[in-house]
Amino acid sequence: MINEKDQTVVADKRSDHSDRSFDAIADHFEKKVYGGLKGEIRLAVLRRDIFEYTEQMSVNLGRPLRILDVGAGLAQIAIALAEQGHSLVINDISANMLTKAKKQAKTAADRVGTSLDITWYVCPYQELKDKLATDEFDLILCHALLEWLAKPAAIMDFFDQYLSINGVLSLCFYNPASFDYRNLIMGNFNLLDKTDYQADNKKSLTPNHPVARLEVESWLQQHDYKIVLESGLRVFHDYAPLKRGGHNDPEAVIRMELRYSRQAPYKWLGRYLHIMATCSG
Repeated sequence: MINEKDQTVVADKRSDHSDRSFDAIADHFEKKVYGGLKGEIRLAVLRRDIFEYTEQMSVNLGRPLRILDVGAGLAQIAIALAEQGHSLVINDISANMLTKAKKQAKTAADRVGTSLDITWYVCPYQELKDKLATDEFDLILCHALLEWLAKPAAIMDFFDQYLSINGVLSLCFYNPASFDYRNLIMGNFNLLDKTDYQADNKKSLTPNHPVARLEVESWLQQHDYKIVLESGLRVFHDYAPLKRGGHNDPEAVIRMELRYSRQAPYKWLGRYLHIMATCSG
């Protein structure tokens, strides 16, 4: 079932932004990122981190949360939050990605037997300002978007505008240190010697210009955000050259990923990093 408030607003496809869209490879993205154990680990860590906060926030506020998922992709976490009764605004630059997400949302609505409170916007995040007006959100999700933006630091001003006082930002981004470490293990030293590495495959999901953790943390500090949680996603799974022992047991791998995802130094080796931070205004 679809809530009558749900709508898809498609922006003019002409844009001055050079941010990366996965519109042309939506099927490849879905299979590559979420078609196996890597995707299960990613979602398991994000669900644990985020749901712990949203449950308590909703109790403290005495109402469902207003949540924005910017650059949502397939929007699995956002849809799960909508299933819990929260109000969602879901955005992505790719219409094809959100078409897939809407199919998942319909399945979720059928499963729970009620409509989901979701509004959909297909546009670059910069154009959301024309649609959201003075809206504020208790939680903003921004997962795997920073590394594909032409000007990633600029999104901090967007967060400042739309995150409510004492709201929470969930920021998940590719960890460039994991690129170095993985290629050290694999002996791909030629890639590490390049100062201008560019993926030579248009379907590659390895960012050419990822943002380092310390830089992201400095942005948060400059904008008066307080970091309350840091986790690593896939802190060991991707580094195993041979799948043996526990790696033949997906449930065991996920259990151990969850165990070590918040522990230093392991969390800093995650292929992706997840930071949750509060806005003090």
